[in-house]
Amino acid sequence: MIEIIEATEFHHPIIRSIAYRTWPDTFEAILSTDQILYMLEQMYSLAALREQTQVKGHQFILAKEGLEYLGFASIEKNYQDQQHTKIHKIYILPEAQGKGIGKALFEEMTQRARTANNDKLLLNVNRDNKATHFYGKIGFQTVGTEDIDIGNGYFMNDYVMEKNIIPSI
Repeated sequence: MIEIIEATEFHHPIIRSIAYRTWPDTFEAILSTDQILYMLEQMYSLAALREQTQVKGHQFILAKEGLEYLGFASIEKNYQDQQHTKIHKIYILPEAQGKGIGKALFEEMTQRARTANNDKLLLNVNRDNKATHFYGKIGFQTVGTEDIDIGNGYFMNDYVMEKNIIPSI
């Protein structure tokens, strides 16, 4: 059975490990190896993870089955002082994809957003990432594009997607 737990600083090495195991499979067809390594270090060094949680207010959750960690997500409630929850990250180990883990993580993120009285989920996704199809299937709509300069000559070329989460009456 999939269990979703709150991540603490103790879990940062686990999050880092999942990212390093997931990113090559996710991005090797769309980003150079150098860009993947650069972005992993920028986003998943232990110092970067600590800054995300302690300074930026990101909350990480982990999906696990038994003793094995299979994926993680990161959210920021009340993003930019609005009633929206930003999904900063969601990654599932390649061998664990297609087993309902993404759905379980999204259900947990949606519940947390609703508990904070947030009415939308927001996310950015690389325009060539196959996950865009999954996001569309679970109700996200593309509302724009962004090209974000992340330094070292690299850009994130993303779709901006959102999903209304106000329960229907």
